[in-house]
Amino acid sequence: MGRYILKRLLWMIPVMLGIAVLIFSIMYICPGDPAASMLGTGATQVQIEAKREEMGLNDPYIVRLGRYLCDVFLHFDLGTSYMYGTPVIDGLMERMQYTLVIALSCMLMQILIGTPLGIIAATHRNGIADRICMFIAMLGVSIPAFWLALMMVVVFAVNLGWLPAFGVGGFKYYIMPCLANCLAGVATQARQTRSSMLEVIRSDYVTTAKAKGLSERSVLLKHALPNALIPIITIVGNGMGMMLGGTVVIENVFSIPGIGSYMTSAINSRDYPIVMGGVLLLGLIFSLIMLLVDVVYAFVDPRIKAQYEGKKRRKSHA
Repeated sequence: MGRYILKRLLWMIPVMLGIAVLIFSIMYICPGDPAASMLGTGATQVQIEAKREEMGLNDPYIVRLGRYLCDVFLHFDLGTSYMYGTPVIDGLMERMQYTLVIALSCMLMQILIGTPLGIIAATHRNGIADRICMFIAMLGVSIPAFWLALMMVVVFAVNLGWLPAFGVGGFKYYIMPCLANCLAGVATQARQTRSSMLEVIRSDYVTTAKAKGLSERSVLLKHALPNALIPIITIVGNGMGMMLGGTVVIENVFSIPGIGSYMTSAINSRDYPIVMGGVLLLGLIFSLIMLLVDVVYAFVDPRIKAQYEGKKRRKSHA
């Protein structure tokens, strides 16, 4: 098991390196001049060129890329904000708590709501319960998160006054952002769970368990669900990435001072170090989530564990 985890950790190095190169290249070719944005409309061309030289923006692409990769991976420095003049890592850490609260809450809701919906739909195939669950899932996949968020603000904040429309505070402030952000994940989870359960329910060992007189609940929870978990766990891991990406939109709709709104304001002001640092941090979080998913795979699927234990035994005999 230790070798399996180590292998997945080593795979994170090229993944993060690829993310860093990709986001730097995108920011490099983006239109706009950060130096001109910092100095304002009243700056002369001479002042802009002097600022570009000071910021190192006149250096060739390969030089700037090498300097950036060296700072990030050797010095663990994400740079300094052009607009605020503060370290990017400090700004991201200050705002990360809000983004993680929304993303983790959405992932928990995806598991607790989407999985039971999928199981109910599979056990009542082509019945009323199945049609209702799949209709809910279809709505969740079809409705854009930002539109749902705006409609919830109009209904529950403006018209009814039940929930706050924006900002952060207590539990109530996170209800609408989490519901708007998790709906697509819940729908995807329900559809995948239904598909996996239908495939497993038709298996011979499930039929044998039913023939032995086991209760429906016992057959589902002890025989069917454990064997259907691999694709379900995959959707949970991918859903976390979707939740992290969705916070960029949701945080702006509800004025939540998280990483998403921080990056959006940085894009508008050409503050590229914040954008690149935010993408790297979100990529690292998602990579760690997928590492956790891989570890859960090894515990759920005995074939993975046996594969690495078999390699270990063969090496010891050799």
